[in-house]
Amino acid sequence: MTPTTTKSASPVLVVIAFAIVYIVWGSTYFFIKMAVAGFPPLLLGALRFFTAGLLLMVWCVIKGERIFVKQNILHAAVSGFLLLVIGNGAVIWAEQTLPSAMVAIMVTSPPIWFVLLDKPNWSTNFKSKSTIAGLIIGFIGVILLFRDQIEDVLGSANGSSKLPGMLLLLFGTLGWASGSLYSKHYNTKGSVSVNTAWQMLAAGAFFLPASFLNNEVERVQWNSIPAQSWYALAYLIVFGSIAAFSAYVWLLQVKPATQVGTYAYVNPVIAVLLGVIFAGERVTLIQIAGLVVILSSVLLINLSKYRKAKTGELAVAK
Repeated sequence: MTPTTTKSASPVLVVIAFAIVYIVWGSTYFFIKMAVAGFPPLLLGALRFFTAGLLLMVWCVIKGERIFVKQNILHAAVSGFLLLVIGNGAVIWAEQTLPSAMVAIMVTSPPIWFVLLDKPNWSTNFKSKSTIAGLIIGFIGVILLFRDQIEDVLGSANGSSKLPGMLLLLFGTLGWASGSLYSKHYNTKGSVSVNTAWQMLAAGAFFLPASFLNNEVERVQWNSIPAQSWYALAYLIVFGSIAAFSAYVWLLQVKPATQVGTYAYVNPVIAVLLGVIFAGERVTLIQIAGLVVILSSVLLINLSKYRKAKTGELAVAK
């Protein structure tokens, strides 16, 4: 199959989609933590993605979209497994034991994986000094942002127990980057909404039997699940999955994967702000410096793409 090319899109829609991905996904660390306090991890994944996929599919049917295309369903299942089961599933599982700050740090690696795995664009990515510099600077910024938390986790007496979760997250980010690139370069001609719905339904179909095999459904006590976990699940379904994931899949079709991957540097910023506002966490000067560095890296990565786009527009105008 021939990889697809990047499509054109309205700059306003692109800005809105980036804002949704940046802000909403930055908040999901907070809400996943709330949700896993009441739901077992695999069951949470099944409820979240199957419900979101079903709701989105109903909307697609109402709009008269073409739903049952075998090739589209197959590719959506593959990308959905990589993105949501391996990628997001690793985050859900890890948040049972790892601090949210450590999870946020570990999931900043997809932009690096995008550069290394995006073979069709190697010639472009590795020639862009600003892109490479932006990726490195962004990772340094995240390390600065969570330096204290890293020292706490790695320096604790029980630090060795954190290793499995950290390795799982590393594997999850690799799965997420692979799924993103698969979705970008081998996407089908179906609508983004339909493909996204199938991705989430496929993920739910993987999570549900896994939850049964792990005896989660038998052990869960529905009456004892706190209200805030239900609220968190609802937020993850509507905003984290339907709104943000749909925006992300669409962005992969209209923008370079390296540029879309900058969400991983902005999300921790949102996570910190939520911690300060709702959990009373203290922000240090070194963390403020980290925020500035992260935002600078995003600007640097986007700058090279913006200049390239402007150059192309001028060439066409001439």
